[in-house]
Amino acid sequence: MALRVTRLGIASGAAAFKAVKAAQKAGVHTSSVRSLRYGWLSYTLGERTTPRLNRFSKIISVDGNLASGKGAVAQKLADKLGMHYMPEPDTFYLDKMTGEKEPLSVDFNGMCSLEKFYTDPKAADGNSYRLQLWMYNMRLLQYSNAIEHLLTTGQGVILERSPFSDMVFLDAMFTEGYIRKECVQHYNEVKGISISEFLPPHLVLYVDLPAEEVQKNLKQSSKAYLQSVPLTYLKSIEDGYKKSFLPKISETSEVLAYDATQAQDIEKIAEDIDYLKFEKGPWLEQDDTTYHHMRMFVEDKQQVATLTHIPRFLPEITIGAHEYDEKYYSYKSIPGKKYSPGYNADVGDKYIWLK
Repeated sequence: MALRVTRLGIASGAAAFKAVKAAQKAGVHTSSVRSLRYGWLSYTLGERTTPRLNRFSKIISVDGNLASGKGAVAQKLADKLGMHYMPEPDTFYLDKMTGEKEPLSVDFNGMCSLEKFYTDPKAADGNSYRLQLWMYNMRLLQYSNAIEHLLTTGQGVILERSPFSDMVFLDAMFTEGYIRKECVQHYNEVKGISISEFLPPHLVLYVDLPAEEVQKNLKQSSKAYLQSVPLTYLKSIEDGYKKSFLPKISETSEVLAYDATQAQDIEKIAEDIDYLKFEKGPWLEQDDTTYHHMRMFVEDKQQVATLTHIPRFLPEITIGAHEYDEKYYSYKSIPGKKYSPGYNADVGDKYIWLK
């Protein structure tokens, strides 16, 4: 028996996901309004989404190469427009969602390492593809949080990158020989099934910084493992954005592109956004009924996570049953993980004995 590592990673946090009604309030919800659960009864009693939406009830994704300054642009623009800012998730994003006091072991967070990817991208243990697939999972969860925030509060969201642009980085990995063709095929299947459940961003804002400048920025990074990223890899990412992603996403989303200098002028970007009419894309077809179903879907994080659970054997993301059991019981041995939140072990055991 074999289980994929991505499934293990999510399943290893199963206790947290099953307790999402409690944990999510602290780790994901960002306002007193969002701390209230939404369901069929709410809709039946008359709660509707469209009355709370306004011109800036949009999802904006700020994209660009590594160290292109997209994070600073996203945060400043969010402050300017009064929108909610979501920084790019890391490999421990699941821990933040579920309110862990300290990050759990990588064994429960995708079994992958960003540092190892940059120091040994061709590692024989398949770390590169595990990382890519795990990060796609994290971005998918974050994107569901962004949509939930938008529909629940009416406040727009600006985030660094979205799961829609992840193919750019996967293609760069394949071009550089970091992952196998079979991994690309698997990823295409995973993304094809999962991303179709989500509407694309209303606007993609691209920060264009030449790969040579990106490499210079990385060489000045305080993180040693980022100082030797190959220029060819960075150019592959740049080409992927310009030749593939941006032309494709422009069919359904508005696109604004700025060079690194222009991107510093937040006032000008805000003005450009204000001129956009947002007259294309599937968001135009939505009404209170579809928003209701959308809210029900994105609120169920377990359902979102299982979208990527496709049973395919790949050595990079597959482990045996014995190793799965070892990691599962290791997770359960962590204080507070043996039982679901609110479960009284003493009463529960006594009840089972009496039965």
